[in-house]
Amino acid sequence: MTILTCADIDLTNLQNLLSKYNLILHTIEDNKVIPGSWFGDSEAGIIKNNLYIRMDTPVHSALHESCHYICMDPERRQNLHTDAGGDYDEENGVCYLSILLSEYIDGFGQERMFSDMDEWGYTFRLGSSKAWFEDDAEDAFEWLVECKIINNKQNTLWNIRQ
Repeated sequence: MTILTCADIDLTNLQNLLSKYNLILHTIEDNKVIPGSWFGDSEAGIIKNNLYIRMDTPVHSALHESCHYICMDPERRQNLHTDAGGDYDEENGVCYLSILLSEYIDGFGQERMFSDMDEWGYTFRLGSSKAWFEDDAEDAFEWLVECKIINNKQNTLWNIRQ
């Protein structure tokens, strides 16, 4: 299965989702360098509250970089440019939240997110993103609840980390 790209979705869904977190979506022309992209190529870029994509950007990449913005502390967020940094707990929170937010993108959702994460090369102790999410991500869940990003029923609270 080919990884779902931003060309495959209605960008209005992504834009509406990101606006809940005060993130601004910018679409870059094909074959142009994506500003703020850590991995380069078609991967999403982030600079402060600006998310940069091209139509060939994987949807999971757009969500992942957005979730870095949501999950980082205010000091790092203020100076965010390309390298989100963060520690192990935050990275796990980013992955967990991106899986939850995938449900807000029509035609994407958690099952496709799991597939695309695995295809891209995310690695988890249990061998897949789905196994991690369902059986090994309790620490990520608790971290997101503590940061008031989600509640204890996995519902997003539309907050960024304070």
